[in-house]
Amino acid sequence: MRKIVVYSLIGMLFLSLSSFAFHKFYVGVYQINYAPEKKMLQITSRIFIDDLNNGVEKKYKIKSNIGTEKETEADVALLKRYLAENFTIKVNGQLRPITFLSKEVESNDVLVCYSRIKDVDKIKSLEISNTILVDWNTEQQNITHVSVLGSKKSVLFTESSRKELLKYE
Repeated sequence: MRKIVVYSLIGMLFLSLSSFAFHKFYVGVYQINYAPEKKMLQITSRIFIDDLNNGVEKKYKIKSNIGTEKETEADVALLKRYLAENFTIKVNGQLRPITFLSKEVESNDVLVCYSRIKDVDKIKSLEISNTILVDWNTEQQNITHVSVLGSKKSVLFTESSRKELLKYE
């Protein structure tokens, strides 16, 4: 319970400070919600745009303008590729494809991405791997809040903690 409170406070701090053009901390906030009536995991990601472009450029050696006025279709394709390679979820031990739905810019410096995993009947376990921006910056922290059938858990992903297994009965 204490972890949930701490991670929630960090998340609120991130959101409240995200309107400043300069930031000295490196945090991404992710929300995974299970919608049993839709048999779907709904995923929302909040990532600083400048960090995302720096991470993508370092990984692929290509200049990117994701979330800016100069963004191209190639940038969006690169974003989808980067997310797919660095954020994965296994449902009940099976790696499931994550479908990127859309994105929007929030507060001029945060990119919000919406994704989903369809055809999720029952969840016994979720194995989440989140390495977004961790290879680019060792100070990067990715807070992931997971809500499954009334159970709320929060996980902190860092350079040394990139994967977590959550079990549900």
